[in-house]
Amino acid sequence: MTISTSTSLALTINGEPRRAAPGSIADLVRGLELDPAKVAVERNGEIVPRSTLATVAVADGDVLEIVHFVGGGQDDDTWTVAGRTFRSRLIVGTGKYKDFAQNAAAVEASGAEIVTVAVRRVNVSDPKAPMLTDFIDPKKITYLPNTAGCFTAEDAIRTLRLAREAGGWDLVKLEVLGEARTLYPNMIETIRATEVLAKEGFLPMVYCTDDPIAAKQLEDVGAVAVMPLGAPIGSGLGIQNRVTIRLIVEGAKVPVLVDAGVGTASDAAVALELGCDGVLMNTAIAEAKDPIRMARAMKAAVEAGRDAYLAGRMGTRKYADPSSPLAGLI
Repeated sequence: MTISTSTSLALTINGEPRRAAPGSIADLVRGLELDPAKVAVERNGEIVPRSTLATVAVADGDVLEIVHFVGGGQDDDTWTVAGRTFRSRLIVGTGKYKDFAQNAAAVEASGAEIVTVAVRRVNVSDPKAPMLTDFIDPKKITYLPNTAGCFTAEDAIRTLRLAREAGGWDLVKLEVLGEARTLYPNMIETIRATEVLAKEGFLPMVYCTDDPIAAKQLEDVGAVAVMPLGAPIGSGLGIQNRVTIRLIVEGAKVPVLVDAGVGTASDAAVALELGCDGVLMNTAIAEAKDPIRMARAMKAAVEAGRDAYLAGRMGTRKYADPSSPLAGLI
């Protein structure tokens, strides 16, 4: 709608000059397609009570600030898996730390909202021994039970059934290993386990090879996220095949997270720069000389990698291209 300049008011709204028709502040807010009940307004340096927005008239020359609540952090850049939304794109493990206290401190420093937890037998000889839940509260941090150490579909399925019984978890991490030396996934068993678990109501996030075809097969049988390895588990070698990871990202309709092989912060940044929704790591933090500091570094790297991906990197060139024009040199 066009506002006549002869009857309109000259205002400054959130630092920008605007023209608006005479009326109340509530009228102005509605004209901006906002709900007066969901904003706060400052007029000429003084807050206008929300209860009076409909009765306070705007005047020519008014300077207005209109604010509302948004999520903190990096805008609203969240990711969602199986209908659950998270802000942090870093998932950390809970193994290899010197104790639970160090593990909890690393999780806090990393900003992670999800931790993977292995399912192991209770120490019946010492039932009062400290437990992970004493240090990392599952009401504040999402526990992601995993099947680390399982080499058959049957063992993995059995483990996750016990996990669901113990904690009610349906969002789980599935891994079925092929052999102990490389800890590479057995994709035949992994696909079979994924299909069974999905039919039983589980929401499996699945560790897999960096194979676009296998990743799509997992998605087709019910995986809610695919988690291709960057390199062998615990190796710290970094992402070895960026091409296939990128192809998996391009073809997936579910979240893709690099799982395994991260060694340092630059590896985590690469995973996010490739368009992955997140990255999972354990050894890279737990075996660092200073795990807490490394956890902070990983948090920053994931955020930087995501920003770089959203910004869109420059194109690569075969030859040099000067930043400053060569014409007009003295």
